[in-house]
Amino acid sequence: MQTNNHMITNISEQLEEEFGKHGTPERAKFDEAAYAFYTSQILLDARKKAGLTQQELARRIGVDKSYISLIEKGITVPSVATFYRIASALGRSVELVPI
Repeated sequence: MQTNNHMITNISEQLEEEFGKHGTPERAKFDEAAYAFYTSQILLDARKKAGLTQQELARRIGVDKSYISLIEKGITVPSVATFYRIASALGRSVELVPI
C-alpha cells in the first residue's frame, strides 16, 4: 500500500505472508515464540529494576540460576505458578485486565 510516496506496512498482512493465517500450525509456532520472547523481556526488565541477579532470583523461588537464564532468553516459558512466584519474588503482582 502506498500513500504520498510512503510505504505503509500492514503488520497483520506481513505476518500472514511469512507465518500463515491465525489457526495454522506455522502461525501458532510463531505466536508461541513471540509470547515467550515478550514474557522473557518483562521478567528480565523486572528483575533488573528490582536490582537482583539471576542467582538471587533463583534462590528466592527455589530454582537453579540456569532456569532463570533460560526464561530470560525466551527458551523456556515458565508455568503460570512459576510466573506468579517470580513476580512475587520481584515485589510485583500480576493483574488480569479485560482487553
